[in-house]
Formats: sequence, structure tokens, C-alpha cells
Amino acid sequence: MTTLAETKTSSRPPRVRQIGPRARAQRKEAIALVAPALLPIIIFSVIPLVSGVLLGFTDATLARNAEISFIGLDNFIELAGDRRFWQSFGIGIVWAGSVALLTLVSAMGLALLLNSNLRLKGLTRVLALIPWAMPPVVIAIVWRMIYNPNSGPLNGVLGWLGIPGVNWLGDFSTALPAVIVVGVWAGIPQTTVLLLAGMQSIAPEQHEAAAVDGAGAVRRFWHVTLPALRPVIIAVTALDFIWQFNSFGLIYVLTEGGPGGRTMIPPLFTYLEAFRNREIGYASAMGNVLVVAILVILSLYLINQFRQNKGARK
Repeated sequence: MTTLAETKTSSRPPRVRQIGPRARAQRKEAIALVAPALLPIIIFSVIPLVSGVLLGFTDATLARNAEISFIGLDNFIELAGDRRFWQSFGIGIVWAGSVALLTLVSAMGLALLLNSNLRLKGLTRVLALIPWAMPPVVIAIVWRMIYNPNSGPLNGVLGWLGIPGVNWLGDFSTALPAVIVVGVWAGIPQTTVLLLAGMQSIAPEQHEAAAVDGAGAVRRFWHVTLPALRPVIIAVTALDFIWQFNSFGLIYVLTEGGPGGRTMIPPLFTYLEAFRNREIGYASAMGNVLVVAILVILSLYLINQFRQNKGARK
């Protein structure tokens, strides 16, 4: 049986935590400090994203005085049967996956080199970061000059070796590989910096212990360096894939999606549909599909990170 005191205690309403004037002032101060950073994000990211999603359900065009009508899922139904878009989607996956993997392999080798006792290490790091300092448009223009079938230095070297020149960006079989090479060259510096930071965070004692056990450089790389870099590798590869899948300027300047749509990735296809064919509503529906695809990839990455953190806590 419960006593009278216990009954009175259990019947009391829960005590509401009062927020004092000082706490209110601190909260207002925090909001005032965060607001300048949040406003640009809301204006330049959130509002355009919401507007783009809504336009995907309309028949909006760039024609003058054209009325915008809500058409529901018509754009998405038409998009489901648009073979050209899904071809560009496949090309985008090949492009992004190839660039992300080749960049990882190349940057890993460069990071290992920079992490060693290399002479002129500082100068080498500066030279390795040059592509990172160049805008994508400038990179594309430089590589168009390199790939030029008539006056480009690449075909000049091939001619000196007695090998016939190639129309690198105009031939159906070489256009996509040539563009992938440019994407890898442009993406190496950022990945190298992240991998190098991960390598320098590994305790030297781990390599020393492996060396004492008789492990050579290759075995130390496979059994010490790679396991320690696993979280960095997963994060870099996932984010690089997303970045490349959304890339636009590099391929637009290099090929504009040609020849014959061989390098037509989804963002470029969406841009041409919006501003060349003037179908803003249909292009927005394409953008919505791309947003969903990127969210799926991000979800897989975040789930993997959550599992890793959970396993580390255990």
C-alpha cells in the first residue's frame, strides 16, 4: 500500500524548467551570431532548391508571357521513358566512378611520395596543388589546347614517335577517356591533401613495430597504412563521386556533351534542356531526379559512417 506522502508526491505535476534572463540573452546572442551564416545558405541554397523542386511539377518554359500551370507528375512520367536522359545518367555514373577511383589511386601514390623523406618536399607539395588553384574553365581550356588534333602537344609527341595523331575530344572512342583524364588531373590535389593528412595522423610507433616484426614497405602499407586510412578513403571517394557526378563546367567547355552525346552527363543534359530547348519545368524534373540520386548516395555514406562510429564505441 502506498502512503499518503507517496500519493502526494506522485500527484505533483512535473516541474517545468524555467529559462532565466541570462539564458535568454545567451540564446538571442547565439541566434544573432549564426544568422549571418544561415541567411546566405537559405537565400542561395534552400530557396533555389525548393523552387526547383516545385518547378518540376509545372510546364514552365522560357517563352515570353508564358503561363505556368501545375501538371502534376506529367514531367516525371515523360522522363521515365526518355532514353537520352537515362543514357546520360549511365555516362554520368561511369564518369564519376572512373574519376573518383583513378583519382584515389593516383593521389595515394602522390601522398605516399610526399610523406616520405623527399628532397624539396615543400616545392613538390606546391607543384602538386597547382591544379587545385586553377578554375575548371581554365583547366578545360588548357586541356583543349593539349588535345588539339592539329596543333596540340600530345599529338606532336605522338607524331615524333611515328604514331598517327588522334582527335581526342572528337572521336567517339576516345572522348570519354580523354575527359576522365582531365577530371583525374583536376581532382588529384584535394584528395592528396586529405590522404596526406590521414597518413601523418598515424602514430610512427605502428610502422616501427611492424618494421621490427620484419614487415617490408609493401606489407606496412597493406597492414598499417591502409587500415588506418580506411575512414578517410571512404569519405574522400564518396564525396568525390558526388562532386564529379554534379560537375558541369569542365565537360561543357571540353566537349559540350559530344561527340554524339558520348560525354553527355546529367547536369549538362539538364542545362541544355533548360536553356537551349527552353523547357524549364522538364529540366527541373530532371534536377529533382538527380537530387534524389545524390541523397541516396549520401544516405549510404552516412549509414556507413554511423556503423563505423557505433563499432568504434563498442
